[in-house]
Amino acid sequence: MSVQTTEQKKEEFRKYLEKAGVVDQLTKVLVGLYEEPEKPSNAIEFIKKCLGAPSDTDVDQLKADNEELRRQKQELEKKIEALQRELEHERAKQQ
Repeated sequence: MSVQTTEQKKEEFRKYLEKAGVVDQLTKVLVGLYEEPEKPSNAIEFIKKCLGAPSDTDVDQLKADNEELRRQKQELEKKIEALQRELEHERAKQQ
């Protein structure tokens, strides 16, 4: 068994990042930040935006909307069941 040195591990990781395109992408983003005529007040947000992270997403609002839609779905499912029972009852009366 060979034990990798710290330098070997770093080199392997660097090669991995390079092969995966991470180094190029980060370089492009940092060059873009450098070339910005007016530097953004929040560099992290600028980087996230350049890398495609969603911005201005209100997670709490999305959760609330999701919960409301789930509630509405349950109500509609109950209404469908009630209407199906009513339809079956009417069909049984006609026979």
